[in-house]
Amino acid sequence: MRQILLAPGADELNYEIRGIVKKAKVIESLGFEVTWENIGDPIQKSNTIPAWMKDIVKDLVSDDKTYGYSDSKGMLKTRQYLAGLNNERDGVQISAEDILFFNGLGDAIAKLYQFLIPTARIIGPSPAYSTHSSAEAAHANTFPITYRLDPDNSWYPDMDDLYNKVKYNPNIVGLLIINPDNPTGMVYPREVLERFVAIAREFNLLLIADEIYQNITYNGHEAISLSEVIGDLPGISLKGISKEFPWPGSRCGWMEFYNKNGSEEFNKLCTTLENAKMIEVCSTMLPQLAIPEIMSHPEYIPYRKNANDRIGKRSQIMEEVLSDVPGIKFNKTKGAFYNTIVFDESMLNERQYLPVDDVRVKGYLAQWLNEDDMPHDKRFVYNLLASEGICVVPVSSFCSNLRGFRVTLLEEDEDKFRDTFTRIANSIRFYLKSA
Repeated sequence: MRQILLAPGADELNYEIRGIVKKAKVIESLGFEVTWENIGDPIQKSNTIPAWMKDIVKDLVSDDKTYGYSDSKGMLKTRQYLAGLNNERDGVQISAEDILFFNGLGDAIAKLYQFLIPTARIIGPSPAYSTHSSAEAAHANTFPITYRLDPDNSWYPDMDDLYNKVKYNPNIVGLLIINPDNPTGMVYPREVLERFVAIAREFNLLLIADEIYQNITYNGHEAISLSEVIGDLPGISLKGISKEFPWPGSRCGWMEFYNKNGSEEFNKLCTTLENAKMIEVCSTMLPQLAIPEIMSHPEYIPYRKNANDRIGKRSQIMEEVLSDVPGIKFNKTKGAFYNTIVFDESMLNERQYLPVDDVRVKGYLAQWLNEDDMPHDKRFVYNLLASEGICVVPVSSFCSNLRGFRVTLLEEDEDKFRDTFTRIANSIRFYLKSA
């Protein structure tokens, strides 16, 4: 080409969560069943949408008005409803004008980072959710800046690490919190959130909270929202219905702006995001209209509680199967529907393997492992896929120096769920002793 086309940070736009699917599809094409643990899609795991929820969507589809444009910021009735839900909490109050809809949180995240100047950095957790870390790196044309989540302390953030990175890097303008967390399944206690707020206040930072899993907690844990602790600081909450209803194919998410008028720079950012949506015209109409109808339905809270209880039971099965496996660090899952298992790195090497009987699969595995400087957790993930047909994601793909893998807790068939994690546990035992 006449000139280079890509900005340097574009190399950071990777999504191993879906990238590994290409290899799993090869295994599937050979006639083997694949157990998909790579992505948080409840529908893929036979989650049944209740009839009353489907009826609401059917009724909306039958109305011609649902086929038109929505308001640029999102349907007023829905924004009023969501503002009301926030205002029921004991925290910062908002109006419908503080809510802006997007075509899924991926769209919202991309837009958020797109309009920051390259030197304005948002520090986020590591292990990191790839959509955030990749977008932050792409906008800054360099590697993402992260603070450490500690697997030896229930995956809580290392606050000393966060504080020092903020203190000594004046380009950091905001803190990203993912609560409940993807990929670890951790839920922040109030005192941790208050520590984030204190750091933001000391250094005059923007607070951003990805709270899409806020209503997916279990076994006695509850997520505290950013709006309850932020006080008068500027902040953005990112929310959506993809996981909660669940309706991932709706591509429907939104931002809630807190204390929009408390900072001139923050107000400019909010206005820019709103103007960008006007240029785009609007976000998808149908799921927006469904939100207040579904969430105010008398069956919704019992439905969500039942779904959370089932995930909570599966988390207990996972703990039962994995907690005594040597060579790994395992933390109980508290929210969302993920768990991240970390290896003791001193027990990993490039000679380890899992048995593979099929000669064709062996050939593909050999090709996959022929990669320079492949992280040890990626080697395990590829071996697990070839040996057991179980598709998980390496932790090294979540912007982390740790070595392990992420799994989901979505399989509704408890017998199949137990079998999957028993096979994973046995594979870990074999792999670590294989060389």
